[in-house]
Amino acid sequence: MFKMVELLYVLLIIFQGYCLQYFWGNFLESRWKSRWNCLPVIVLYSAGLYGISNISFNQNMPMDKTSLLKLALSLCMLFALVMCFYKAFRPVTVFLVAAFQAVADISRYALIILFAKMGDGVIDVWNRCVESGVFRSDKALTVSLGGSILVVQVFQYLAMALLLYISLRKIVHDFREKDYEIRRTELLFLLTPAAVALLICVLLRIIMITIEDNIPEMLYNRYPMLIVVLPAILFLSLLSILYGVKLFQDMVYRNKAKSEKVILKNQISNMQEHMEEMERIYSEIRGIKHDMKNTISVIQQLSVEENSGLQEYLSDLSQTFDRLDMRFRTGNTVADTLLTMKYHEAVRMIPDLIIDADKLVFPSVLKIHSYDIGIILGNAVDNAIEACRKLKEKEPGADAFIRFASLQKGNLLILKVENSFDGKLTQKPQAEFPITDKPDKENHGMGLRNIKNTVEKYQGTMDFKVRNRVFILSMMMKNEGGKEDGFWSDR
Repeated sequence: MFKMVELLYVLLIIFQGYCLQYFWGNFLESRWKSRWNCLPVIVLYSAGLYGISNISFNQNMPMDKTSLLKLALSLCMLFALVMCFYKAFRPVTVFLVAAFQAVADISRYALIILFAKMGDGVIDVWNRCVESGVFRSDKALTVSLGGSILVVQVFQYLAMALLLYISLRKIVHDFREKDYEIRRTELLFLLTPAAVALLICVLLRIIMITIEDNIPEMLYNRYPMLIVVLPAILFLSLLSILYGVKLFQDMVYRNKAKSEKVILKNQISNMQEHMEEMERIYSEIRGIKHDMKNTISVIQQLSVEENSGLQEYLSDLSQTFDRLDMRFRTGNTVADTLLTMKYHEAVRMIPDLIIDADKLVFPSVLKIHSYDIGIILGNAVDNAIEACRKLKEKEPGADAFIRFASLQKGNLLILKVENSFDGKLTQKPQAEFPITDKPDKENHGMGLRNIKNTVEKYQGTMDFKVRNRVFILSMMMKNEGGKEDGFWSDR
């Protein structure tokens, strides 16, 4: 019987090791890329925890010091593991260690208290059976009683494992911005519920067993109401950790959305001003070009045939005016202007860059706001140019290209942007977009998010995929007025 209970405990701490690796692996990058990297973490954690739980201190040492010392050893072991096996020099690591220890302790103590009463009830049932003469031999009683207690232990350990896994999974799911650099005040906000939970568990370990006339007695046997109160306190502590994470992430998400909205508003404002100025300039250029071409034609007709040099000069001048036309013709002035401007910017960095927009044609009746088209194409082109620039830096002989295409199906407008890149795309589990490699992550890496937000205004969707070192960005939206005049509402 004792060996079976000990085996159950060993299996439980091995499962805790798995949960630890799962929990940390969703936040931190492993130091080694081996697929078996999780095994050392599980083995070392299980062995360390088993050793700490069975360590014997001086018998004269008070219970409170023993409990604090074991807690300190557990935390030190966790910090040692996370530093050895993960790139953990981040403030969030402190929260990850404290949160795991707190959730594990809460799962243990809450269910020990709940199932302890159940075990007492099983013993009472068998005692009544003995009194009524159901068992006629001690062996039958021993087997039945041992089996019943073992079943209770199995359910207790299963409940502990399930509560631990569900709680950690909830934190992983709610902590969406896993690459967010936590500030000191935010770290204190996250740590406080976990620290309180750890101290409550230490307190329970100290006061749980009382000595009355040299006879140890569980505290909840003297005060039966504690059977309900103590688990309630522990579960509330667990909820404070879980909902503290959710509240923190909601605040981060809202602040980030506000920052993105401000950036996008400024981007739209600058684009509108730029569009108006470009429209004015190109309108003047078209007028000047029209007048000058007429003037050149007249001069060519009036010039004498002998003056071939003058005619050649006038012909070259006419071709120069022809080159003042837009390089791209998509049927949308904003798109033509933007692509032309981005092209001239890009070829200064990547002289052999090929930008093909022959298949990009906008419908004659376009109900999507022009500045939204500018936001979508502008962010897509910026990302594509940056990817091509990195490709050429690593492989100067590689082909650098950006291709655009569009398709109209009913009232649906489908846009596709393809670009070559170096094939390296970093995207963490459960992350919606790839991670930017620029140092200032708070002000960069928003291009795809801005595109997605803009497309969703027109009940659309955005998707991306990689095929043979080609990044393919696809967008589909309805060719109709957006939800709001220019901006989406807070969600």
